[in-house]
Amino acid sequence: MAFTIAIDGPAAAGKGTISQAVARHFGFGHLDTGLLYRAVGRQMLDGVEPVAAARGLMAEDLEAEGLRSPEVAQAASKVAAIPEVRAALVDFQRAYARRAGGAVLDGRDIGTVICPEAEAKLFVTASPEVRARRRYEELLGKGIETEYETVLEETRERDHRDATRADAPLRPAEDAVVLDTSALDIEAAVAHAIAAVGRARAD
Repeated sequence: MAFTIAIDGPAAAGKGTISQAVARHFGFGHLDTGLLYRAVGRQMLDGVEPVAAARGLMAEDLEAEGLRSPEVAQAASKVAAIPEVRAALVDFQRAYARRAGGAVLDGRDIGTVICPEAEAKLFVTASPEVRARRRYEELLGKGIETEYETVLEETRERDHRDATRADAPLRPAEDAVVLDTSALDIEAAVAHAIAAVGRARAD
C-alpha cells in the first residue's frame, strides 16, 4: 500500500536526517530529492547544459563524488530555479512517491508541487543563524576550511533564491506540520516528526 510522506524545508534545517530516521522507523523507502538537483548541478559545473543533464539523469548519477560540496550545493540551487530542469525531474519523483510499501521524499517543493496529495506533510525549518552554524561545523568536520560569516551569507542567499524563484518557491504546504528545530536536538526533532506522521496514518 502506498503512503507518501513529504518533508520540505531549507538547507541545514535537519530534514535529511529526520527523513532518513522517519523512513527507517516506518520501513519506508527514502529519496533525497536534493540529490537530483545536486547531480544536475554537478554536471553543469562539468560543462553539461542543465536541462540536458536533467533529462538524461541516471540513478548512478546520484552516487557521483562531491555531491555534498558547497560549490555543488550552490550550483544545485541555481539549476533548481530553471523550470525545464524541475519539469524533467518531476516524473522521477512522483513515481518514487507512490512505490509500494511507502515512501519518504525530502526536498523543497514535495508537499506543494511534487506530491500535493501526500498523506503526511512536514516542513522542517530553523533560523538562518542556527542552520549556518550547523553547516559551518559540518564543513569543518569534513576538513573544508571556511568562515561562519561566509556560510551565513550563503545560507541567506540560498534562502532568498529558493523562496523567490518563479517556479515552485520554497514554502510550507497549507496542511503541513511545521517543525522548527532551532532549539531541538536531533532525537527530539525525530520524535516530533514520527509523532506527526503517526497522527496522519491514524486519520
